[in-house]
Amino acid sequence: MKNILVTIPVSQKQRKDLEQEGASVRYRLGEALPSGRGGALPFPDLLSADMVTEEDIAWADAILGNVRPELLKGAKKLKWLQTSSAGVEFYTAPGTMPEGAVLTNATGAYGLAISEHMLGMLLMIYKKLELYRDAQLKEDWAGQGEVRTLLGATVLIMGMGDIGGSFGKLCKAMGAYVIGLRRRDGSKPGYADEVHLTGELDRLLPRADVVAVTLPGTPETRGMLDKERIGRMKPGAVVLNVGRGYIIDTEALCDALESGHLGGAGLDVTEPEPLPKGHRLWGLPTAVVTPHVSGGYHLYETHQRIVDIFTENLSRFLSGGELKNLVDFETGYRKL
Repeated sequence: MKNILVTIPVSQKQRKDLEQEGASVRYRLGEALPSGRGGALPFPDLLSADMVTEEDIAWADAILGNVRPELLKGAKKLKWLQTSSAGVEFYTAPGTMPEGAVLTNATGAYGLAISEHMLGMLLMIYKKLELYRDAQLKEDWAGQGEVRTLLGATVLIMGMGDIGGSFGKLCKAMGAYVIGLRRRDGSKPGYADEVHLTGELDRLLPRADVVAVTLPGTPETRGMLDKERIGRMKPGAVVLNVGRGYIIDTEALCDALESGHLGGAGLDVTEPEPLPKGHRLWGLPTAVVTPHVSGGYHLYETHQRIVDIFTENLSRFLSGGELKNLVDFETGYRKL
């Protein structure tokens, strides 16, 4: 008998799909955690982290969902944690996960939602819709000048996983020239015109009209786009970031936007995060800032994809098979 703790909300159909694993599985689901701590959770809200206790963690052989890392230290039974996020840096630090436990992430769940969010931010900046929105709020009927097109634009995508690949396909469909940047393996997918390794970033930055950051948070990616590299970017270039806020030097980015060196920035992640009131990013007219909402459960398909990944992995877990999306604790990336 395996004990499975599910800390994300699931629909009745999703519950039935999980329960098809039969009598060998015992669940604690988000909507019905013991002692009345769960209650009815309105979809799509996440189960509050405060509602999961050390006792819940100690009970579980496997967990679906992101729980507070400090709770895992006493999880002597835990064999597998399936996160509901693609980023897993909170769980890869030495000593966080119990010895022998494996970690899998939700790669494959977020490409659709986040890539469309990225495209929306980019088109908003290219067509100056953020400036028109500002003008609308002032009841100012005035043109904002020349706009741009993705047709023929060079888009550099830092990170060619599910999210970066999905964004690359959208840009290619709109006529962009797509350059992909990979940590390793220089193979070229159909949507990319060029693929390079990370060590070539400095050479590629001056070519790009758009620099899209879809990288995970790791020690290697922290501060990757620093003041010097932002200075290397093509004048008028647009930066998009849906990875982690700390990949980009925020103050250097603000300076580049204020000076006009960069033409705009679409940021769903920031450093610091949440972005505090009074921060100068809020007031920059060419910055489009959203509060880390491109993923999450704002798109139903994302939630369903997470449950599908877990359901397939659960079947593999129970049969002793190899799990999908296994994470390498040393690199913080999904194993290839």
